[in-house]
Amino acid sequence: MAGPADPDWRLDGRTALVTGASRGIGAAIAQALHRAGARVIGLGTAVSAAPPEGIEPRDCDLSDRAAIAALLDSLDGTRIDILVNNAGIIRRAPVEAHSLADWDAVRAVNLDAPFLLTRALGRDMAARGAGKVINVASVLSFQGGILVPGYAATKAALANLTRAFANEWAARGVNVNAVAPGYVATDNTAALQDDPDRSAALMARVPAGRWLRPEEIAAPVVFLASDAASAIHGAVVPVDGGWTAR
Repeated sequence: MAGPADPDWRLDGRTALVTGASRGIGAAIAQALHRAGARVIGLGTAVSAAPPEGIEPRDCDLSDRAAIAALLDSLDGTRIDILVNNAGIIRRAPVEAHSLADWDAVRAVNLDAPFLLTRALGRDMAARGAGKVINVASVLSFQGGILVPGYAATKAALANLTRAFANEWAARGVNVNAVAPGYVATDNTAALQDDPDRSAALMARVPAGRWLRPEEIAAPVVFLASDAASAIHGAVVPVDGGWTAR
């Protein structure tokens, strides 16, 4: 059976850029890509302070379009073979109290930044006829959630943005796909994990019956970044312990 030892799963000689790589899912993805043989540039606002082992850190405020433009300028001449748009933020408030400032902040990081990075780096991939883009969506790409209208809206949009890019670039050798994590034990879900009643209610709806680990999201990302996934385009893959099945 094919697996990580199979040559089609290896990423030797390729360079990956992972956003939000300082902790949680992003750090796990960066490390998994590194173990698969890729050179990994890890991007974040504080990744230089504690970069994952083997990861080349770059700081960038993804809420700032000028900072993204400067990053892209600094990468000029660096061949990016794999782009993982993982960085995301969440703001919790009832819909009637969800501020415009929170809406704008979430949209900038969760949707605008992936669009800008994919457009720029994917353009070069398409010109070369090869490349991989993997977006980190969410189970809330399919559902509205509670108290997170901005997050739910941007993750739904990111799923469809994945399909839109795939429709245009699949014939040019670029695979654009997404994973949709369920409830993963990270900083973003700390408030839910710390609320015994809310945590129990959520886990009761997860067929696997537990919080997922960041490493469990990283494994399918490595697969989608590999040649083993060459025929997959525009997929949004739930990695959710069965949440969407129920």
